Amino acid sequence: MDIDAITSLGRESLSLALIIGAPILIVGVVVGLLVGILQSATQIQDQTVAFVCKIVAVFVTLAIFLPWIAAKTVEFSQKIIMNIPDSTTVFLN
Repeated sequence: MDIDAITSLGRESLSLALIIGAPILIVGVVVGLLVGILQSATQIQDQTVAFVCKIVAVFVTLAIFLPWIAAKTVEFSQKIIMNIPDSTTVFLN
């Protein structure tokens, strides 16, 4: 396995991690912003309100996107497993 293949694999891994995590993070940020605006408008300054709302939103988003996340992860894993013979031929020579 040469340095280009390792770099490509690392780049693809980080890209997949960002793509998988993006929907959950975006929902958490949007819900946190909306709850923050609502709390400042109503002058309710309880931290647990924002925390609970974000946790519920993240769990709902995770439940919705879990099949997609699993499919992306399985696809990437299959790609890596299929490339094992190509990466080990360097060590056999």
